[in-house]
Amino acid sequence: MDGSSSVSKRSTITKTVVVIKHKSTTSAYVMPVNAVSTDTSVYSSARNGHSNDNSGSSVSDSVGSSSNVQTTDSGSGNGLLWGLNYSPYNTDGSCPDVNTVAGQLAKVASVTKNIRLYSTDCLQFENALQAITSNNLGLSIHAGIWISDGQSRMQSDLDQFVSAAKKFGTGLIKGVSVGNEDISKGMSESTLIGYINQVRSRLQAEGLGNIPVYTTEQDALFSSPMAAASDTVMVNIHAIFDSQFYSIDASVQSVIQRATNVKNNVAGGKPVVISETGWSSAGNTGPCPLTLANEIAYAQKFKCAAKTAGYSYFYFEAKNANWKQGAVASEQNFGIFDAGFTPKFDFNLLNVC
Repeated sequence: MDGSSSVSKRSTITKTVVVIKHKSTTSAYVMPVNAVSTDTSVYSSARNGHSNDNSGSSVSDSVGSSSNVQTTDSGSGNGLLWGLNYSPYNTDGSCPDVNTVAGQLAKVASVTKNIRLYSTDCLQFENALQAITSNNLGLSIHAGIWISDGQSRMQSDLDQFVSAAKKFGTGLIKGVSVGNEDISKGMSESTLIGYINQVRSRLQAEGLGNIPVYTTEQDALFSSPMAAASDTVMVNIHAIFDSQFYSIDASVQSVIQRATNVKNNVAGGKPVVISETGWSSAGNTGPCPLTLANEIAYAQKFKCAAKTAGYSYFYFEAKNANWKQGAVASEQNFGIFDAGFTPKFDFNLLNVC
């Protein structure tokens, strides 16, 4: 699933060594309608690069502009969730301003201490750094560089990444993903590894070599050579595309088993992070029942299972992706916030384990 402004289609994954048959999900990062990306296929969860335009049951009240941002105590060490995937685009696909980003991230900071971005377009990386720094939000950023649209787009994202990292420093930056599910989109492994090496070389030349560099891919498509080229193994694992459904518990355990399969057979000793997993509250992907009640249950049970198994993760995703215009309902309803950034349920329900 992707967080960029082009719509992607969740690709089918082969089954792994778990009891349940798994249909894979390509991170569906749909780029907004006014984005530069030429990828018009309908992807699964939304998270990719957006355009190169740099213009930049409800529970809680909305947060105002960056001048009066307030956060609430999550009540746990790393927040109610370890991390959240965050795509900032407005509902019409346009780019939000820094005050909008600050207001949204203030709400995000009440739930987690870590966010994952898919791109630097719409100045989202720089705006996130500014919002977090100016408002003491206590968030760390796992950044993204969009490569699905080729060398020119990759270079643009990389230039913006370097500029923002030098402007704000690297203290909040915990890593950068070169691409998101690009093997599933048809990119060759050698091309992908070439992009990873380009980014790492550029960061080293700019004095930013301390930032971990890696790629993100569906678990079934992550190879040992990709792991060798990455500082961290980031795998997207979604159970809602499985061809059979038994229970939320079984779906959660299948995700943990698939991550462990990557850890034992692919990662080569590198740390494994579940970079995307979640449950949509609407739509249809097959036998898995997509309801708000199941979204809550999945979040609760996955959080506890990941903690027990020792996995860091980024829950998919912060807000509903209504900006993915033309995408199916299941793609638009993964958020724990709705498109207007109002909580879809009482987040105290996540205060488990």
